[in-house]
Amino acid sequence: MDDERLVAVTGPAGSSNVALAAAVTSVRNAPAGSCAVILVEGVSDQAAVEALAVRRGRNLRREGVFVVPMGGATNIGHFLDLFGPRGLRARLAGLCDEGEEADFRRGLNRAGLGPVLARDHLERLGFYVCVADLEDELIRSLGTAAVERLIAGQGELGSFRILCQQPAQRTRTREQQLKRFLGARSGRKTHYGRVLTDALDPTRVPRPLDRLLTHV
Repeated sequence: MDDERLVAVTGPAGSSNVALAAAVTSVRNAPAGSCAVILVEGVSDQAAVEALAVRRGRNLRREGVFVVPMGGATNIGHFLDLFGPRGLRARLAGLCDEGEEADFRRGLNRAGLGPVLARDHLERLGFYVCVADLEDELIRSLGTAAVERLIAGQGELGSFRILCQQPAQRTRTREQQLKRFLGARSGRKTHYGRVLTDALDPTRVPRPLDRLLTHV
């Protein structure tokens, strides 16, 4: 049955998902409950979680903790089937966007981990919600001026200024423009997930990110 569950998640996660393969192999070969799997929506979330762990002096793999991007929150049911109490029985935690909170609640209830009726129920299980998403959380924690300086440090300030002059962007707030910039090119969101997390003041880490790593 585990093999069937693995097939179900391989498509959503991507057949080349190294994190998924490493997590499955390690959890299968370890005593039940000795490994933890952090379920996140995408690779930019994975990058931020892993970057913060490194800053805190942690080696997640050595601890038996695996951050697994799911290719979208709607796929959580498949991943809970694989890693949850009806599958490989790993310890579970996760991070999602505010707009996908309902998907996480439904998935956890269906996996037998409920009742999950409110956000505090999610948090008791180790699942935390970003408002509105992790990029928003990071921009708020750093401030727009600091994010612009980081973009300049990556040699992309000119590209950001060009985006800000586009008709659709001129009336938007700086926060909205920055968020649009981070998602405007393939791979950029993941890159800046690391860059922004590395620049965080240790006392101003976004609450969902901070609590998530405290939980596992």
